[in-house]
Amino acid sequence: MLRRGKNAPMRMTSAKFKGWSNKAITLMGMSGVGKTTLASHLPKDNWFHFSGDYRIGTKYLEEPILDNIKRQAMQVDFLRELLRSDSIYIASNITVDNLSPISTFLGKIGRSDKGGLAVDEFVRRQRLHREAEIQAMKDVPEFISKAQEIYGYEHFINDAGGSVCELDDQEMLEALAGSTLILYLRPDQEMEQQLIRRAVTHPKPLYYREDFFQSQIAIFLEEQSLKSPAEIEPDQFVQWIFPKLAAHRKPRYEAITREYGYAVDAASISSLRDEQDIIGLICEALDRA
Repeated sequence: MLRRGKNAPMRMTSAKFKGWSNKAITLMGMSGVGKTTLASHLPKDNWFHFSGDYRIGTKYLEEPILDNIKRQAMQVDFLRELLRSDSIYIASNITVDNLSPISTFLGKIGRSDKGGLAVDEFVRRQRLHREAEIQAMKDVPEFISKAQEIYGYEHFINDAGGSVCELDDQEMLEALAGSTLILYLRPDQEMEQQLIRRAVTHPKPLYYREDFFQSQIAIFLEEQSLKSPAEIEPDQFVQWIFPKLAAHRKPRYEAITREYGYAVDAASISSLRDEQDIIGLICEALDRA
């Protein structure tokens, strides 16, 4: 359970927010609710866009991601000899718009012949991702200062990953709440169903709390009459677990919002046109709170 720490901020009013000369916002919510869409409506010449996933991939998971790619390349005779002789080098081209190397590193549990990972390796990568995400979010206060002092940006927006509610790190939450306004993009029931349908048709690697993952994989194995995780169809497990993951994360987002942040209706994001609309939406949320 979250507890208010000594560095937690006082509640903000719409008047204070409007008068905040260097606005800093953290967007929180499931992948697909509109965080990146909202951020894209803010003027790029005045708002520094910090992507938590980009920071994870280019700083804290850079080496493990490259090791994973090299491990695959070494299985190809032609590439193995070139790598061993330093004739070629491998680099991942992670951008804010292309985070595929991170997803590839996280991977999926299940059959090795379908690209699945063994449980021990899957859990190892999940743990690395958790620590990387915590550190990336703790970097936010420093990047706010850099954005202003070095690059001359007036305002700052942090596009946090969908799994930020899973990390259970009080120091990280207080760092975010002490330096940014945490804004939860709350999906309605219709949008939740859209997210679930998308996950079913396009299953992608995800981060899970370890206790949640272990409990759910045991249930899945029993339901599917499988003897071990090595028999799991990787995509099938992701499709099966996503609705449960969404339900699991929802109260965790709400708990963070009650203690540290504010909520807006994610469905309203599609009607936003510009910075003025976004400021107005946030001010309405502050007035309601």
